Amino acid sequence: MADTDITAGTDWGAWQESWDRQQEWYMPDREDRFRIMLDMVEAFVGDTPRVLDLACGTGSITARLLARFPGATSTGVDLDPALLTIARGTFRGDDRVTLVEADLKDPDWPARLPHDTYDAVLTATALHWLRTDPLQALYGRIAELVRPDGVFMNADHMIDDTTPRINAAERAHRRERGERALSDGALDWAEWWQLAAKDPVLAAPTARRFEIYGEHADGETPSAAWHARVLREKGFAEARPVWCSPSDTLLLAVR
Repeated sequence: MADTDITAGTDWGAWQESWDRQQEWYMPDREDRFRIMLDMVEAFVGDTPRVLDLACGTGSITARLLARFPGATSTGVDLDPALLTIARGTFRGDDRVTLVEADLKDPDWPARLPHDTYDAVLTATALHWLRTDPLQALYGRIAELVRPDGVFMNADHMIDDTTPRINAAERAHRRERGERALSDGALDWAEWWQLAAKDPVLAAPTARRFEIYGEHADGETPSAAWHARVLREKGFAEARPVWCSPSDTLLLAVR
């Protein structure tokens, strides 16, 4: 990895832990999707894969990948300067990890990667920030990055609009569960970012982050069937869910 200006005394493990706990407030089954994701990586491309961690954030997927498969390598790509700062601190000195700052809506972002193809491209809880037109374009670029017989997996919010009563009941239950967790001291998204904004190392990149994204991006959450259809149209041979919860799906596509 390239040298950075990371402050050596920052406890990056604590920031990773706090990010995980904040994400689990929204997705208590988050570790389940990661486990199945890595099961499928091993099943299709073995235990020493070259992985592209797409919209990597703090490196949640990469950390779990390397813990399970020490011989793997990972390229993490993101635009968020605050989350990339945490990722750089976490993986500093680990030559298995390369981090790239790039905008996935830029058609030329793959040119910044260190490799032309990958065994697996993995992403989680990130692409719902995109609307469907740029997401379709992104899927086309991903298809070009996955080697033949390689895999792409996206674990994200995928809502089936044909089941409004089920969706409403699930949302209400999730909201009630979240309120109980908050009363027990859990941090939500907004509170986590407030802490980051007060940290002497993360304050400046957090400010830049909100200049880029605003409070929240205006994305979409099409159904798993939509994702599978578009991925097949863009060049994948097969695509279907391999795990799901009432609101989220892990979709696997094979080249």
